[in-house]
Amino acid sequence: MNRFLFVLSLFNALLTACYGDDRAIVGLWGSEQVVDAPLRGELTIDGRKPEWRATISGLNAPVQRLKGTIVFALPNNAGEFRGRFAGQEKIVGLWIQPASKAYNNRYATPVEFSRNGDKIWHGKVEPLEPRISLYLSVQQTPDELMTAVIRNPEFNLFRRSIYKVDVSGSRVTFSDAKDSNDKFEGSLDANQLTLRLPEFEKESTFTRRQPEEMAGFFARVPRDQKYVYQKPVAEGDGWTTSSLSEVGLDPKSISALIEKILHADPLDNPVNIQSLLIARHCKLVLEEYFYGFDKDRLHDMRSASKTFAPLLVGIARDHGAKIDIDTPAYAQFPEYKEFANPDPRKPKITVRDLMTMTSGLACDDNDENSPGNEDVMQQQTVQRDWYKYTLDLPMARDPGGDQAVYCSAGINLLGGIVRNVTHTWLPEFFYENVAKPLQIKTYYWNLMPGGDGYVGGGLYLLPRDQLKLGQLYLNGGVWNGKRLVSKDWVEKSTFRQSTFGKTLGADHDYGYGWHLCHFEAGDDSYRAYAAGGNGGQIVIVIPDLDLVVGFTGGAYGEFAKWYKWQTELVPQFIIPAATSTTVR
Repeated sequence: MNRFLFVLSLFNALLTACYGDDRAIVGLWGSEQVVDAPLRGELTIDGRKPEWRATISGLNAPVQRLKGTIVFALPNNAGEFRGRFAGQEKIVGLWIQPASKAYNNRYATPVEFSRNGDKIWHGKVEPLEPRISLYLSVQQTPDELMTAVIRNPEFNLFRRSIYKVDVSGSRVTFSDAKDSNDKFEGSLDANQLTLRLPEFEKESTFTRRQPEEMAGFFARVPRDQKYVYQKPVAEGDGWTTSSLSEVGLDPKSISALIEKILHADPLDNPVNIQSLLIARHCKLVLEEYFYGFDKDRLHDMRSASKTFAPLLVGIARDHGAKIDIDTPAYAQFPEYKEFANPDPRKPKITVRDLMTMTSGLACDDNDENSPGNEDVMQQQTVQRDWYKYTLDLPMARDPGGDQAVYCSAGINLLGGIVRNVTHTWLPEFFYENVAKPLQIKTYYWNLMPGGDGYVGGGLYLLPRDQLKLGQLYLNGGVWNGKRLVSKDWVEKSTFRQSTFGKTLGADHDYGYGWHLCHFEAGDDSYRAYAAGGNGGQIVIVIPDLDLVVGFTGGAYGEFAKWYKWQTELVPQFIIPAATSTTVR
């Protein structure tokens, strides 16, 4: 047992013996819960009678068939399906799970049905599980005060807060050390702690835990394990795997990075990275998971999934749709007869302006008072059509030009344009033209209130599948020998089209959905492009090193923290691993 855990365990035992129940709260506590568990299990479509029926978990609904499509909605908004026949034996489509208290949006995920018998098809629904994990550590300070931190891997709730803990009998009070008015209370018995946490509708029950039961609090348990590198396992998902040394990466440098992640102080963690993957020469060579995450747990990409929006535009263009960089954006929404805040500059906004975040609309995600701020748009309830909401925004500046302003609502308009020019529901277009050719079998795409896919961020993917986005572009638009998008589109997307200016002192340019930067390592500079999302969801491509790096993380709302994973850890550990003479 390492020193931290030994001292914590011993101190807890001594305090309980000496002070009784007042100090019995010292130690580790955990709470895991699934909020409003959605339907899951076998989904059957029975077509033996004139009225086809769909059944899952005892619920059933009539199936509508129209021109080869299959559509049904379960009662009480328990779930929906939109699909089509794929030959005589299969039905393919997307299952839509309802919103929950943990997730405000509905999510679409692919389901494939196989025919079993005469006009009976069976599929399996595996929804996004709305889980909330909370890990609490209560410590005794040298001046006999008790303090606590709470860690939440899924949403980073209570981030950076340190609480003073007061115990009076069975009553426990937690007060924020920086704001005494920010407090919550609960009750304590020998092995159970019940807390009424802010913004939680129900009480949360914590049970006492041993260190090895705190996988969401520590990077990995047991904590005293020495890191031993293992080559990733081939999973039949399109990735060829290899070892670090076989592709010319120095295992010592990579191991040093993993050790840094594993040994981070759980009470003040600067590197709560939840996964780190590396591909080189088209081969997956590193796959490591932390804080309770593993290869089978999908991760919210947040804004890193914005990069799929220009990809969809490029694919639609390559397939013959009437769309290109100079296509007027407003003209692609004929379903709207007029727009609020009319302005002669609006018709001049192009697809390129949306992809480069230079639309000129009053939309700034870094300004909470901006009417087009993503949170403002998503939290308002007057206009449920987010395309219309965005198009109705006033203009703040002329469209085009060089200066980018970060605008999720604007890049989301690209989804509506692709839908309209291809005459295809956007989640279906993504499934057929991105997910299937990239061999992405499972994902969860958040839907807007109107039912279309939101391309402004929030797609859940496995980290291995997230990394494919970078490899696709590094390969010039090709994945495993199949071209998804043209090479010229990739080249335009990954070179400077606009700029955000300086970010933490460094130049921050932008392509079509890709953040552009340079890494300085030793005497050399390496051009890179990255998809980036809140909390540390990052896919980095370094063309000169034939390298793709993927992070997922839980540092939501802590930009200065997770951005350093890219700007510091990559040049300090990963680039040296690729340039070390010891592996040549």
